[in-house]
Amino acid sequence: MKAQIGARLLSRINDRSATVGIIGMGYVGLPLALALVNAGFTVTGFDVDEKKASQLNAGRSYFKHIDSAKTASAIATQRFSATTDFAGLSECDVIAICVPTPLDHHNEPNLSFVTDTADKIAHTLRQGQLVVLESTTYPGTTDEVVKDRLELGGMKSGKDFFLAFSPEREDPGNLDFGTTSIPKVVGADDDVAREAAFSFYSAFIDTVVPVSSTRTAEATKLTENIFRSVNIALVNELKVIFEPMGVDVWEVIEAAKTKPFGFMPFYPGPGLGGHCIPIDPFYLTWKAREYAVPTRFIELAGQINSSMPTRVVEKLALAVDQRHERGLRGTKILVLGAAYKKNVDDMRESPALQIMELLEKRQAKFDYYDPFVAEIPKTREHPGLRGRSSVAWKEDLGADYDAVLLVTDHDDFDYEAILRHAPLVVDTRNAFRKAGLSGENLFQA
Repeated sequence: MKAQIGARLLSRINDRSATVGIIGMGYVGLPLALALVNAGFTVTGFDVDEKKASQLNAGRSYFKHIDSAKTASAIATQRFSATTDFAGLSECDVIAICVPTPLDHHNEPNLSFVTDTADKIAHTLRQGQLVVLESTTYPGTTDEVVKDRLELGGMKSGKDFFLAFSPEREDPGNLDFGTTSIPKVVGADDDVAREAAFSFYSAFIDTVVPVSSTRTAEATKLTENIFRSVNIALVNELKVIFEPMGVDVWEVIEAAKTKPFGFMPFYPGPGLGGHCIPIDPFYLTWKAREYAVPTRFIELAGQINSSMPTRVVEKLALAVDQRHERGLRGTKILVLGAAYKKNVDDMRESPALQIMELLEKRQAKFDYYDPFVAEIPKTREHPGLRGRSSVAWKEDLGADYDAVLLVTDHDDFDYEAILRHAPLVVDTRNAFRKAGLSGENLFQA
C-alpha cells in the first residue's frame, strides 16, 4: 500500500500534474512559487495576509528584487494563484512550509508559525501528500514537532503521507544565484519520502543533494550560517585589534585573499542582519542545552557581532567630536541605508534599526535615506521607529547634516556627491574607498 501511494505521488510529480501548495508568500515562498510555475506545475500560494494575496492575484510583486513582470507572467499562465483560505491545502499533492522562525525575547526559538501551519495542514491532510518544511530550525523539529502534529489525526508519516525537510537558501538580491541554481539539500523521514522530495526539487532545481535524515538537513542549514557568523565575528574583532596598531583591516583582507587556498574572505560591518545569520546560531545553542553540550564559540561570535552597532555609534561620536568639537547630542545625522544588506528592501534584523535607536538615546537628531526602503515597517524589537520615512534624494543632501553614517552600501548611492557635500562621512562598509574616493572628511568605522 505504501509503495502504491508513493508511486502515484512520484508519477504526478514527474509528469508535472502534481498541485503544489506553498505556505508563506515571503522572501522564500514567492520565489519558490514562481520557479515551480516556470517548471510547469500548478501552484497555490497560501498566506495569512490578505493584502499579499490580493497583490499577487493582481500580478504585482511587493519585493523590489522580484520584478512584478514575473508575478504577472505566472498569473497569466492560470497555474498560479494566492489565497488566505487554507482549506485548499487538501487539493495539494505537495505542500512546502516557508514561514518565519524568529527568536523570542530570550533568544529562544519561536516555532509558533511552524506549529500553527502544521495544525492547518493536519486539518486537511489526506493520503498521498508530501509535506516539506523549508523554514530554518534546530535538528529534530521536523520529526519531533511537525510530524507529531500531522499524525494527530491518525495518519502516519511514511505510510499515509510523506515528510521531508529541505532548508531554504534564498539570498535576496543575489544576481549570480537564484532559486533554481542554488543546490538544494533534502532530508526525509523515510526512503519513499526522500525519493519523492528529491524528484520534486529535481524538477526545477539544477542540483539536489539528498542526505540521510531530516535532522542532517536541518543541521546543514545551521552549519552554513554559523560558519558565516563566526567568521564575520572574527573579522569584526580583527578590525578592533588592528585599528590601534594603525593597520587597515580592509587592506589586510584584500591582501590575504590573494592566497589561492586556505583563506576565504569575510568582511567587517555595522552588525548582522537578515533572517539567518543573527538568528540561526541561537537555534543550535538552545537545542544543545538539551544535551548539556556547551556552545561557547557560537555564543562568543554572537556577542561580538551584536556589539557592533554600539561600536559604530561610538566611532561616529568620536569622528563628530574630532570634526565639529561637539558630542552627538543635538547633532544632525543622516543614516545612509536602512536595509540589512545592499540592493534589497529587506529590513529583517537590520543593524540600522539598532543604530537609529542608539542615536535617539544619545539625543542626536537623525533622518535616513534608502531608495529601497520608503518607510520603516512594524518590527517587534523597534516599535518606536515604525512609520519613519526616507528623506528624498538630492545631490547636496549631505550638506543638510553634521555627519553622514553609511550603514548599507547600496549600489544606487551617488557616493561622490555624498562625499563632496557632507562635512563628515563615517563609512562602516568601506564603500567610499571601494568607489575610489577619499577625503579629509571621510572616516572609517
